[in-house]
Amino acid sequence: MTSPFVIGVAGGSGSGKTTVTRRVMETVGAQGVSVLAQDNYYRSQDDIPFETRLTTNYDHPAAFDWALLREHVDALLAGVPIDMPEYDFTQHTRSERTTTVLPGSVVVLEGFFALYDEELRKRMHLKVFVDADADVRFIRRLLRDTGERGRTPESVISQYLEFVRPMHLSFVEPTKRYADVIIPHGGMNEPALDMLAARIRTTI
Repeated sequence: MTSPFVIGVAGGSGSGKTTVTRRVMETVGAQGVSVLAQDNYYRSQDDIPFETRLTTNYDHPAAFDWALLREHVDALLAGVPIDMPEYDFTQHTRSERTTTVLPGSVVVLEGFFALYDEELRKRMHLKVFVDADADVRFIRRLLRDTGERGRTPESVISQYLEFVRPMHLSFVEPTKRYADVIIPHGGMNEPALDMLAARIRTTI
């Protein structure tokens, strides 16, 4: 293919999207894959007091900088490197650091809202939804947020009940209808991952 093959990998928090993205990289070769992690495209909140940032609903589409995300996808499609922002979840705002992402033969957009935006869906050649039971997703989120993002178990549980679960049902789950491929039982479903890898190999 002369232009990059764009894959959207969506699914609930803790469903196994990163595992699926890793399989794509193993299939194509890491050097040939440009990965955009949607978690890095939350809006900057530098102008908001820290205590106010703590109330941010990160599970609502409005929390994302969609314009920048579209701009970066288009740049990679045009063969131009981008400086992907890094989000500091301990400070609840965008970090000063960025990560340079080079153009590749495959572009992967990974995030629970990867299939939400119509303009981004139009750029995708393959749309994947990673499905997993709610209890499994919650346990994975609890382990990640307490281990990597400096959260307490109480804050993770509170956020899940107040934001994550209702937002998932309202905004994430409905995007499953846009998927070309649905991977049941999350990112640990080896037969489904093998089928996805085979499909990618025959396409690119």
